[in-house]
Amino acid sequence: MTTRQKGLLASLCLLLAACSSQPDAGSAGNWRGYTQTGLASYYADRYHNKRTASGEPYQRHANTAAHMELPFGALVRVTNLANDKSVVVRVNDRGNFPRGRIIDLSKAAFSAIGNPRSGLIKVRIEVL
Repeated sequence: MTTRQKGLLASLCLLLAACSSQPDAGSAGNWRGYTQTGLASYYADRYHNKRTASGEPYQRHANTAAHMELPFGALVRVTNLANDKSVVVRVNDRGNFPRGRIIDLSKAAFSAIGNPRSGLIKVRIEVL
Protein backbone atom coordinates (compact mmCIF):
# COMPACT_ATOMS: atom_id res chain seq x y z
CA MET A 1 0.00 0.00 0.00
CA THR A 2 1.44 3.35 -1.01
CA THR A 3 1.75 6.34 1.28
CA ARG A 4 -1.00 8.08 -0.67
CA GLN A 5 -3.37 5.12 -0.26
CA LYS A 6 -2.63 4.99 3.47
CA GLY A 7 -3.41 8.70 3.75
CA LEU A 8 -6.70 8.26 1.87
CA LEU A 9 -7.64 5.30 4.06
CA ALA A 10 -6.88 7.26 7.24
CA SER A 11 -8.93 10.22 5.96
CA LEU A 12 -11.85 7.93 5.15
CA CYS A 13 -11.74 6.40 8.64
CA LEU A 14 -11.77 9.85 10.26
CA LEU A 15 -14.67 10.94 8.05
CA LEU A 16 -16.71 7.85 8.96
CA ALA A 17 -16.02 8.33 12.67
CA ALA A 18 -17.20 11.95 12.45
CA CYS A 19 -20.46 10.82 10.85
CA SER A 20 -21.35 8.44 13.68
CA SER A 21 -24.97 8.85 14.81
CA GLN A 22 -24.74 6.99 18.11
CA PRO A 23 -25.92 9.05 21.08
CA ASP A 24 -23.10 9.96 23.43
CA ALA A 25 -24.16 9.14 26.97
CA GLY A 26 -21.13 11.01 28.27
CA SER A 27 -22.23 14.28 26.67
CA ALA A 28 -24.34 15.01 29.73
CA GLY A 29 -21.10 16.05 31.47
CA ASN A 30 -21.50 19.67 30.36
CA TRP A 31 -24.95 19.67 31.96
CA ARG A 32 -23.90 18.06 35.26
CA GLY A 33 -25.45 19.92 38.18
CA TYR A 34 -28.01 21.72 35.98
CA THR A 35 -31.34 22.10 37.79
CA GLN A 36 -34.78 23.16 36.65
CA THR A 37 -38.16 23.43 38.38
CA GLY A 38 -41.52 22.99 36.70
CA LEU A 39 -44.24 20.48 35.91
CA ALA A 40 -43.81 16.83 35.02
CA SER A 41 -46.30 14.69 33.13
CA TYR A 42 -46.14 11.08 31.95
CA TYR A 43 -46.58 9.22 28.68
CA ALA A 44 -49.97 7.73 27.92
CA ASP A 45 -50.10 3.94 27.66
CA ARG A 46 -50.78 4.17 23.91
CA TYR A 47 -47.11 5.15 23.35
CA HIS A 48 -45.77 1.85 24.77
CA ASN A 49 -43.34 0.30 22.23
CA LYS A 50 -43.51 3.36 19.92
CA ARG A 51 -40.19 4.81 18.79
CA THR A 52 -38.74 7.71 20.73
CA ALA A 53 -36.63 10.50 19.22
CA SER A 54 -33.49 8.54 20.13
CA GLY A 55 -34.73 5.60 18.06
CA GLU A 56 -35.36 3.23 20.94
CA PRO A 57 -38.89 2.08 21.78
CA TYR A 58 -40.68 3.70 24.72
CA GLN A 59 -41.11 1.22 27.55
CA ARG A 60 -43.62 2.31 30.18
CA HIS A 61 -41.93 0.10 32.81
CA ALA A 62 -38.46 1.66 32.34
CA ASN A 63 -37.27 4.82 34.09
CA THR A 64 -36.94 7.08 31.06
CA ALA A 65 -37.97 10.61 30.15
CA ALA A 66 -38.34 13.22 27.43
CA HIS A 67 -36.72 16.64 27.74
CA MET A 68 -36.47 19.47 25.23
CA GLU A 69 -32.70 20.06 25.53
CA LEU A 70 -30.86 17.53 27.66
CA PRO A 71 -28.74 15.07 25.66
CA PHE A 72 -29.89 11.52 25.08
CA GLY A 73 -28.43 9.29 27.75
CA ALA A 74 -28.32 12.01 30.41
CA LEU A 75 -29.22 10.73 33.88
CA VAL A 76 -31.59 13.03 35.72
CA ARG A 77 -32.87 12.96 39.31
CA VAL A 78 -36.53 14.03 39.34
CA THR A 79 -37.88 15.06 42.76
CA ASN A 80 -41.56 15.58 43.54
CA LEU A 81 -41.63 18.85 45.48
CA ALA A 82 -44.84 17.90 47.35
CA ASN A 83 -43.53 14.68 48.95
CA ASP A 84 -39.74 14.83 48.38
CA LYS A 85 -39.75 11.43 46.61
CA SER A 86 -37.25 11.13 43.77
CA VAL A 87 -36.42 8.84 40.88
CA VAL A 88 -33.47 8.71 38.48
CA VAL A 89 -34.39 8.59 34.79
CA ARG A 90 -32.46 8.42 31.52
CA VAL A 91 -33.36 10.91 28.78
CA ASN A 92 -34.21 9.09 25.54
CA ASP A 93 -36.84 11.33 23.92
CA ARG A 94 -37.76 14.91 23.07
CA GLY A 95 -41.02 16.66 23.76
CA ASN A 96 -43.15 19.53 22.61
CA PHE A 97 -44.39 20.61 26.01
CA PRO A 98 -47.04 23.16 26.97
CA ARG A 99 -45.78 26.16 28.93
CA GLY A 100 -44.50 25.26 32.41
CA ARG A 101 -44.01 21.57 31.65
CA ILE A 102 -40.33 20.63 31.70
CA ILE A 103 -40.18 16.83 31.54
CA ASP A 104 -42.32 13.90 30.43
CA LEU A 105 -41.71 10.75 32.46
CA SER A 106 -42.38 7.10 31.75
CA LYS A 107 -45.37 5.79 33.65
CA ALA A 108 -43.10 3.78 35.97
CA ALA A 109 -40.96 6.81 36.83
CA PHE A 110 -44.00 9.03 37.43
CA SER A 111 -45.62 6.35 39.62
CA ALA A 112 -42.46 6.11 41.74
CA ILE A 113 -42.79 9.74 42.86
CA GLY A 114 -46.49 10.55 42.48
CA ASN A 115 -49.99 9.34 41.72
CA PRO A 116 -50.61 9.02 37.96
CA ARG A 117 -54.23 10.08 38.54
CA SER A 118 -52.96 13.59 39.31
CA GLY A 119 -51.60 13.85 35.75
CA LEU A 120 -49.09 16.60 36.60
CA ILE A 121 -46.74 17.14 39.51
CA LYS A 122 -44.37 19.97 40.40
CA VAL A 123 -40.79 18.72 40.27
CA ARG A 124 -37.18 19.74 40.43
CA ILE A 125 -34.80 18.02 38.02
CA GLU A 126 -31.04 17.73 38.47
CA VAL A 127 -28.63 16.32 35.89
CA LEU A 128 -26.32 13.78 37.51
